[in-house]
Amino acid sequence: MPAADRYARLTGAAFCAVAAVAFSGKAVIIKLAYRYGVDALTLLALRMLFSAPLFGALAAWSARRGGAQALSRGELASIAALGLVGYYLSSYFDFLGLQHITVALERLVLFLYPTFVLLLSALLLGRRVTVVDVIGIGVSYLGIAFVFVNDLSTHQGDAVRGSLWVALAALLYAIYLMGSGRLVGRVGSIRFACYAGVVSCVGVVAHYVVATPDWHRIASQPAPVYGLAILMAAVSTVMPIVLTSEGIRRIGASHASILGAVGPVATIFLGYAFLGEPITAVQVAGAALVLAGVLTVTLHARKAEA
Repeated sequence: MPAADRYARLTGAAFCAVAAVAFSGKAVIIKLAYRYGVDALTLLALRMLFSAPLFGALAAWSARRGGAQALSRGELASIAALGLVGYYLSSYFDFLGLQHITVALERLVLFLYPTFVLLLSALLLGRRVTVVDVIGIGVSYLGIAFVFVNDLSTHQGDAVRGSLWVALAALLYAIYLMGSGRLVGRVGSIRFACYAGVVSCVGVVAHYVVATPDWHRIASQPAPVYGLAILMAAVSTVMPIVLTSEGIRRIGASHASILGAVGPVATIFLGYAFLGEPITAVQVAGAALVLAGVLTVTLHARKAEA
């Protein structure tokens, strides 16, 4: 392999790994912010308010680069709908779930989204489910059961409620991915994600204003909440989008999927380092099963599409 190609692949792998860790760090930042008494909707609104200018600037840059095509009204409507489902509602349910469960369980439940894509594709699109798929799904859900039982015994919270909220977030993200396939190819991954992100920012802020009579209290939060929201917007929201896109361009989606498994593993150790969440043998075993099962489903799907 030429040196230039080898360097590009190493760079792409590093981009994907860093993006996975940065995105997974979002859960830790959310839990740290909750310690200051901020509620889920207010924190999500702050995240989106700080993300909006970054999304807008990145979308403008992406649209100018490479002569982007104009989009039809139908395509813009589809992007808006997918943004509301995949970024607004999915994020909101994820924030609600993190009020009750550890970051390790949250990240592993979210990581199940490829299994939801598979099941929805089988139910709605007639995709054939193979024996390998069934084994992968079974292994990953067994792993979640391990981590769930661990949360019940070691964490003071409503593990059932929290897991259901996060599972719903993962389901909505799976719907977002299924609907975005054709549009991403035409619009471009960064441009699409930024357009969807801007729409989600509008949806979240509108929800906050309508649901919060004293909505102006968003301007009177403790200073650390603003710092954490800015960190979440820059490092755990916008930056991973760019790095993942550039990483996939260099190493391909299959290899990027493998490196994405770094995220849930990193979350376990980040939760221990910053939140004092314990690391147990049951949790590690469950995480290993989830990662093995999800990667089996993901890589088998890539192979079938090739």
